[in-house]
Amino acid sequence: MARDFRNLSRQVAIIGVAEPDQMGIVPDKSPIQLHAEAAWNAMEDAGVKKEEIDAVFTAGLGTLQQAEYFGIFPRYTDGTSVGGSSFVIHVGHAAMAIANGLCEMALITHGASGRSRVGGAGGGPGGEGAALWTGWQGVVGQPSQYSLAARRHMYQYGTSNDDLAEIAVATRKWAQLNPMALMRDPMTFEDYHNSRWISYPFHLLDCCLVTDAGGAVLLTSAERAQNYKKKPVYVLGFGESHTHAGINAMPDLTWTAARVSGPRAFAMAGVEHKDFDFVELYDSFTYTVGVTLESLGFCGPGEFGQFVKGQRTAPGGAFPMNTNGGGLSYTHPGMYGIFTIIEAVRQLRGEAGERQVPNAKIGLIHGTGGTYSSTGTAVLTNQ
Repeated sequence: MARDFRNLSRQVAIIGVAEPDQMGIVPDKSPIQLHAEAAWNAMEDAGVKKEEIDAVFTAGLGTLQQAEYFGIFPRYTDGTSVGGSSFVIHVGHAAMAIANGLCEMALITHGASGRSRVGGAGGGPGGEGAALWTGWQGVVGQPSQYSLAARRHMYQYGTSNDDLAEIAVATRKWAQLNPMALMRDPMTFEDYHNSRWISYPFHLLDCCLVTDAGGAVLLTSAERAQNYKKKPVYVLGFGESHTHAGINAMPDLTWTAARVSGPRAFAMAGVEHKDFDFVELYDSFTYTVGVTLESLGFCGPGEFGQFVKGQRTAPGGAFPMNTNGGGLSYTHPGMYGIFTIIEAVRQLRGEAGERQVPNAKIGLIHGTGGTYSSTGTAVLTNQ
């Protein structure tokens, strides 16, 4: 019989989030420096001293290197690394550890020199085994593998580049409101369609950025969270899953493991789709967003194009999505999931400036890792 994990809801809160001092193109800082800067800034954000941290979480870089560099001797450590979803999954793991008394203050960090390649970029699993089966056909690298899935969706449901353009253009509009976003120039639908092809059906503007960036998140018990500087953001529910490593083993190119992680997070949180004031979804490519919306149940199979039509997800739209500009226009150092957490917390604190969603109370964060391989979903609230 399945156990009821609803008692974990609201037991843990996020009390600090931050990026490094610089992001975008940072040729003079290594990945571990980006980790550390983000961690220090998150501690400043929360009013936490390093000595209070007794648990570390990261992906790509190992927790041994992370903790050594920071000078932290943790009594709980988690290096779960399943691609860009890892950091959202870490939120759930940290919540379980804190709620069960295994640690008191958890630090999640990420940093990668994806653009400048200083000291190695650091990344998630690449599904290397897939190359044995798909490499000889030219299906190598993320654009070609992700586009393979998008093309199947088009064949099966009649999805078009116009549908993908809605996501790219709306996301850029959010980025224009974010001073930290790398790409803030206006984007029109004509700009999208005139951008060069990368791997059909992806134009350049269907693809995420490649940047240097990092992020950090601090969590503690809901009770202890009242003692720190910022308004706590509570973890209502979470879920995780993965279905494959190489895309050649993906069960179906038109849905992801969000079908598992989403309902589990919703059930733990006691929420329905209509309850969300905004959503932050991993957007490695425009199609990643579309298939995630369908897999999470916001719309039916083949329906994401209609769901996002008319700039519904843009500023002022009925469904605020990727309000920081996402991986498409804000930043994407190789694994993006931690930035969904950072943005959701800022929205729920009312700290998002021009891009603030009015009266935001409940937000959804969701990461996708590998080649549509892994997913992590979490529900956050300020109440």
